[in-house]
Amino acid sequence: MWTPIAEEAERATRVLHPDALQLPRPARRRVLTVANQKGGVGKTTSTVNLAAALALHHLKVLVIDLDPQGNASTALGVEHRSGTPSIYEVLIGEISLADAAAPSNQTDNLVCVPATIDLAGAEIELVSMAARESRLKEALSPEALDSLQPDYVFIDCPPSLGLLTLNAMVAAQEVLIPIQCEYYALEGLSQLLGNIELVQQHLNPDLDVSTILLTMYDGRTKLADQVTTEVRNHFQERVLKTVIPRSVKVSEAPGFGQTIITYDPGSRGAMSYLDAAKELAVRGAEMGTT
Repeated sequence: MWTPIAEEAERATRVLHPDALQLPRPARRRVLTVANQKGGVGKTTSTVNLAAALALHHLKVLVIDLDPQGNASTALGVEHRSGTPSIYEVLIGEISLADAAAPSNQTDNLVCVPATIDLAGAEIELVSMAARESRLKEALSPEALDSLQPDYVFIDCPPSLGLLTLNAMVAAQEVLIPIQCEYYALEGLSQLLGNIELVQQHLNPDLDVSTILLTMYDGRTKLADQVTTEVRNHFQERVLKTVIPRSVKVSEAPGFGQTIITYDPGSRGAMSYLDAAKELAVRGAEMGTT
C-alpha cells in the first residue's frame, strides 16, 4: 500500500544503496571553486552535498574548506578545532595537502581539508608573502593531488571577494556559482563576474564559469520562477536543469554534523542534490568528447 512514508523510505534506500547507478568519472580531474560573495545563497550547503552525492556513487572527492567559519568541515564531520592540521598551515607552507586531509565520516571516498579559526587572519598574513594569490595553486599541485587521487576537488570560499577567494580562483579550472531564487539573487553578481574576468585576464586564463546552480527554489512564489527564467536566459546551458528546493531539512543537517544525503536521504533536498551531482558527473565525462 502506498503511503508518503513508504515512498520516502523507498527513495532513501535508493540514495543510500546506489550500486545500480555508477556515475561516470570525469575526462580529467575537475577542480571547482564554489563562489558567491553574497552570503546565505547555499554555497557551503551545495559544496558538501554535491561532494557527498558524488562520493556516494564511488567517485573520489576532496573538499577544501577555505571559509574561516569552517561550516563545510562541520557538515562533513571533520574535526576543525584550533590546532588541527588545516588549510591555514597548507597555505603558509608548514604542511602538505595530504597532511591536512582528513576522511569524512559521511561516506567513503570523501576527504576534507578543514578550516580552523586560524584561517581568519590568513588574508593579512598572505599580503606580505611572495606569490600571495597563488599559494593555494602551489598547494594543489598535480603531485599533491595525485597523492590523494580525487576525481573532483571542491573549494568552498568565504562570502567575500578577498584574497582567499582569489586564491581559490587562481587554483581552480572551473567556477560553480550557486544563485538563490530570490529577489536579491543577481545583486552583486556582476561584480563577481567582473572579478572572475580579471582573474582570467591576469592570473588564470583557463578559469571558466562552467556551472550555475539554482538554490532555495520555492515553487509557491511567482518570483522564484521569474528569477529562474532570468538566470537561464542569461547563462543558458551553464545552468543545471536541477533546481534545489527551499528545505528545512537541508538547513538542519549541518547542525547534526551531516549532509542532507545522510541526514534525510529520502527527502526532496537529498534527491535534488543527487540529481544535480548526476548532471555534474555527466558533464564532466562529456568534457573529453567535446
